[in-house]
Amino acid sequence: MSQRWIPRLREWDNRVFRWCNGKIRHSALDRLFGWFTHLGGASFTISFVLVFVLFAPEPWRDVGWKSLVSLAVSHVLAAIIKRKVDRRRPYMALHGVVTGPKPLKDPSFPSGHTTAAFSVFIPFALASAWLSLLVIPLAATVGMSRMYLGLHYPSDCFAGCFIGTSVSVLAVSLI
Repeated sequence: MSQRWIPRLREWDNRVFRWCNGKIRHSALDRLFGWFTHLGGASFTISFVLVFVLFAPEPWRDVGWKSLVSLAVSHVLAAIIKRKVDRRRPYMALHGVVTGPKPLKDPSFPSGHTTAAFSVFIPFALASAWLSLLVIPLAATVGMSRMYLGLHYPSDCFAGCFIGTSVSVLAVSLI
């Protein structure tokens, strides 16, 4: 089986990454993406789902539980994949990447923030069509922020989206 597509994927990954990290730079986007990226971080995602699990009325408490299970399972999956793939972050592999003052040093693939954002928000999207119009773009913006901040390639974020969404759909259908 021919693997000619691998160099093309790398080229596309690098080209889209360079556009997100360099071509669209603006001080307003620095602040905006700096804020949005935290929606996929541990502090926000854990706090968000715990508020629903502990304080929300039904059916939102149930959605919170599904979101919590999805977050936990997808986190474990992403951590295992990160260790197996061991992909270097873009700022470690490419020249001229713009990052913040303390960039992460763990493996890049998949994006944990993107995985977490989709795993937390998809159960809410599946529970409410109107809410999906808000939370799906929020989760996608987390992924975009990870590229803009120089921490992930597009394929890292797509993988995070896939893992978070798949685990969420399973959690919603099984719980």
